[in-house]
Amino acid sequence: MPVPDAASTGSAPGGAGGAFAPTRWTLVLRARGDAPEARAALSELCAAYYAPVLAFIRRSGHDEEGARDLTQGFFAGLLAAQGFANVEPGAAHFRSYLLGAVKHFLADERRRAHASKRGGGQAPVPIEAGIGDTTSELQIPDPAGAAPDTFFDREWATTVVNRAVSSLAAEAEAGGKAAQFAALKPWLMGEVPSLSQADAARELGLSEGAVKVAVHRLRRRFRELVKAEIAQTVGDPAQVAEELRYLVEVLAQQRE
Repeated sequence: MPVPDAASTGSAPGGAGGAFAPTRWTLVLRARGDAPEARAALSELCAAYYAPVLAFIRRSGHDEEGARDLTQGFFAGLLAAQGFANVEPGAAHFRSYLLGAVKHFLADERRRAHASKRGGGQAPVPIEAGIGDTTSELQIPDPAGAAPDTFFDREWATTVVNRAVSSLAAEAEAGGKAAQFAALKPWLMGEVPSLSQADAARELGLSEGAVKVAVHRLRRRFRELVKAEIAQTVGDPAQVAEELRYLVEVLAQQRE
């Protein structure tokens, strides 16, 4: 499966002069979860990255219903707690923090299960995948025997890619190019031998050359949106390139 080009990471999205604009995760770390802005930012991140946590819990040996219940409980506790005091702002990734937090949560749940019923009466907060989530569209197949950590990382990468695709589709809709996006989307992630760009050109009333240019621009904008999505989950601009390289590595493993 072709993936975003790690060699063209560029700089993280930011303000004028290349300044790194505050992101959801940097807001969370800056206020350690106390300020309303930080809590809103954390809520948005949790909603956006619900799917990798659910997938990890499923892969850890829980059935669908139990995994959803545990995922709700995990996010309810995460949003209620102010557990960021030990997170280093310059080094933390939301991805790695989230994985570590869910591992601790499951370990605590196993310990509590031996002593009393799970939950302690706390009502779960209804968190689901973020609006516009398209996880089912570009789902990466599950290799047999994948470890939970690997499964989490793959679902994380899939979520990032699908959120970028969703943003790209919204931009096309706003620009009156929804039909063009629908026709060219199959080439977003790479070449599609079973399809013909000449057929797409006839469908859109464009020349084949114009279609090739449009596909090139679409892919370039897609890479930008992937980087923008990643930037919301790291605490330092240099980490955008690092996370993008890791995302490329995770997705590339699916082709081996």
